[in-house]
Amino acid sequence: MQMIFSLKELSLFEKILWTVSVIVVSASSLLTKEFNILLMIASVIGVSALILNAKGNVIGQILIIAFAVLYAVISFEQKYYGEMITYVGMTAPIAGISVCTWIKNPFKDSSEVKVAKLNKAKYFWIIISTIAVTVLFYFILKFLGTNSIVFSTLSVTTSFIASTLTMLRSEHYALAYAANDVVLIILWVIASIKDISYISMIVCFIMFLINDLYGFYSWRKMKIRQQSNI
Repeated sequence: MQMIFSLKELSLFEKILWTVSVIVVSASSLLTKEFNILLMIASVIGVSALILNAKGNVIGQILIIAFAVLYAVISFEQKYYGEMITYVGMTAPIAGISVCTWIKNPFKDSSEVKVAKLNKAKYFWIIISTIAVTVLFYFILKFLGTNSIVFSTLSVTTSFIASTLTMLRSEHYALAYAANDVVLIILWVIASIKDISYISMIVCFIMFLINDLYGFYSWRKMKIRQQSNI
């Protein structure tokens, strides 16, 4: 896999989507009374990662690792320990593994990962491991006194599914992340009631939701194109 990426590889729509996403998340951070530079940096990195992921480019996974670390710090400040543990202990490591699996599985000699077709056995183990992770994290989060424990646990569940499907190169990773975005929007709405500066996180994940939905559309197109060019 070619470890390079050029803006020329983005379609006009993708360039517009990325530009609008960066402007919106940056503006939402700048317009809050209590400006948080960490929130803005994390948001910009996040939307940039998603557009690269939508193109099947491994650099997107590298950016996800950076976003995970920054987002974990933000979550710790809000006592969303589930988010902190999830992104440091699960999302970042799995993104690291995804870097390896994507590099090892390029589509021909390009910067694009080869989309995989999962069998029933893999889906079975995803379901079993997801149940185990959900139950385990629920009790961990309860012990830590995590805020909004139901939504925090649900965030762990959707994030685990999304990260696993990303590692396995399935186009359904984007739908799982979209579900995770919805949960996170709810979590940060709750947080913003106490601290208005977190409205920028709501805006951030709304843009993430739009990008993830596009990511699913893009990967479906990639899969069809790749299968017709084998």
